[in-house]
Amino acid sequence: MQHPHNSISMIMSNQKSKHSYPLLKTITFAIILLIPVMSFAQKMEGSVRYLMIHNWTKQMAAVDYMSKQAIDRLSYMWGNNAEYKTYSKLFLNPAQTKYEDSEESVAGQNDAGYSWLKDEYTITRNYEKKTMRDVIDMLGKTYVVEDSLRTQKWKILNEMKEISGHICMNAFWNDTLKKQKVIGWFALDISNSGGPERFAGLPGLILEVNINDGALIITADKIEQKKLTTELDLPKKIKGKKIKESAYFAILRKHFEEKRKAEEPPFWSIRY
Repeated sequence: MQHPHNSISMIMSNQKSKHSYPLLKTITFAIILLIPVMSFAQKMEGSVRYLMIHNWTKQMAAVDYMSKQAIDRLSYMWGNNAEYKTYSKLFLNPAQTKYEDSEESVAGQNDAGYSWLKDEYTITRNYEKKTMRDVIDMLGKTYVVEDSLRTQKWKILNEMKEISGHICMNAFWNDTLKKQKVIGWFALDISNSGGPERFAGLPGLILEVNINDGALIITADKIEQKKLTTELDLPKKIKGKKIKESAYFAILRKHFEEKRKAEEPPFWSIRY
């Protein structure tokens, strides 16, 4: 059997010259070559640190109901502070994931004025039991979202690139509630189906997410395979209102409707 990295090199070479082949032929050929690559994929235990790059100007520009004048005015107010960087962390084993904001600061990043980003945000998934429990601060309240596990309905595409030493393939999801176009990149050699934020459900671990063409980019920049001890443990008592995921979406939907009527940005008091 051909070594997976050789197959990957052939695929990426084929991608560069795909203009000389019909699109269907290119995709079919790539899938055939991916079969030996995916056979080497394994479940991972350890942690992933993600670098999150928020771009307020692009987030503002993606609000489709605000006037250009209002968007330009708010974008001007941000000036040179339009981009802000934070870290987040995912702990995982073959059965579970736990994702949260990191207390680690990005070198050179001035955190002054961004303390509101340190809200409670802990996203947990149990893939064996098919359950989820998320603790989320939003709109001035803390919610504990407990429900059966449902993931995004991705459309797998055919592009590839390397992220933190892992060859990844991309996929697309259209978030019709938040009006976000999401591109996720999943590792071909790590078969865990989790990822950052509330994203999951792809054939491999999601190592990068790009929302609305760079309004928010989340990229894995440090991956450690190690035996976990207490990192996946959950506190026995969590303060917050317990709701189902349908109620969580209903709260978001009402918030977006109110902000649309007021012609105001929707993402100051919720997670982007």
